[in-house]
Amino acid sequence: MVVRSWSAMAFWLTLGLTLAACTDLGEPATAPSAMMSPPVPAGPPRVALLLPLTGPKADLAQSMLKGARLALAAPGSPVLDVQDTGGDADRAGVAAQQAVSGGDRMILGPLTAEETAVVAPVAQAAGVPVLAFTSDPLAAAQGVWTLGLTPGQQMRRLVGAARDDGRQRLAAVLPEGALGDALQSAFGQAASDAGLQPPVVERSEPGLAGFTAALKTISNYESRRGALEARIKALREETDPDARQQAAELAAKPVDPPPFDALLVGETGETLLQAAEVLPAYDAVGPAVRILGPALWAQQSGGLGKLAGGWYAALDPATRAPFLAAYQAHYGSPPSPFADYAFDAAAIARVLAGEADFSTAALTRQEGFTGVDGAMLLLPDGHVHRALAIWQITPGGGARIVSPAPEDISQPAS
Repeated sequence: MVVRSWSAMAFWLTLGLTLAACTDLGEPATAPSAMMSPPVPAGPPRVALLLPLTGPKADLAQSMLKGARLALAAPGSPVLDVQDTGGDADRAGVAAQQAVSGGDRMILGPLTAEETAVVAPVAQAAGVPVLAFTSDPLAAAQGVWTLGLTPGQQMRRLVGAARDDGRQRLAAVLPEGALGDALQSAFGQAASDAGLQPPVVERSEPGLAGFTAALKTISNYESRRGALEARIKALREETDPDARQQAAELAAKPVDPPPFDALLVGETGETLLQAAEVLPAYDAVGPAVRILGPALWAQQSGGLGKLAGGWYAALDPATRAPFLAAYQAHYGSPPSPFADYAFDAAAIARVLAGEADFSTAALTRQEGFTGVDGAMLLLPDGHVHRALAIWQITPGGGARIVSPAPEDISQPAS
């Protein structure tokens, strides 16, 4: 269950992580041979923590280090082997090699996808699991889990909620570039998983003009409205009263809705604010159309009143509150959001150390784990499912939760 109370928080920090009863899922599909694994040193197990403790991200890394240490403060925790990557992929690879050569049982980190790409083969060859902090889904692999909040997690929750809301015809206007690529892939996969037809997707060039052109195309504007509005305009320009009456009658007729009932808008920042102004002109507004967006909308939800009714999937801050209070009390300052991932990774390591089992089966247990930001499930392919809330934009700006994050996202027993 999600931990919310102070009494529960004390128990939670003692354990490092709330965990349901362990279910053995079997051995990894491709377990490395004993000869590939370095000797395990005597004494408490060691786990490596790879962070950019020097360089431009040093402050962020220090907050993450504190989060990991907080999770391992209880007796019986594994020994933390802290390695500085400097934010450099090559240094991260060297740090990973030192970790596996020294007998570390798990690698927590590194921070970025570039570093993870170098660390992964080193760890995989040694049979050492990696809990990386990146949100890049391409970094996920067997034995390498990405703990960051990914587009796949967001779209899975969002599409499921849209389906439950009765939405069956999905579409998206997504910007060109890496964000649009990730959202398109995740949106399509989520629709397939939800049993829906593949979404219709239009990619847009940067800026409002690019968004408007894509929206015009995907909404079938010309066939639904273009010819009709041209006819109305021509009739209004005539001096014949009958023509003007005919124009009024045509203008009063209902126009067919666009060919979708849920539209994912991938814009953020100033372009998103401008996009909100033009959506009504193309009939892409509720209740006929539910507007959907990425979790990035949470950063500017206060100014999104014109997207009232729109949904995005994101974490529930109430779930994080106990960790925030504990971190603040211990260190005298608030944590960065990335400290959550470091705490969770270290807490998972503590649970596995207590079970003396760092196998893939232990990590991918069907009941999953409950961390700082809610329930999460580690899958054999390296992806992570997270329990996210559905947030709805309110008319005055801001957002409220309309569907809480589920407390249980366990997968069915095989």
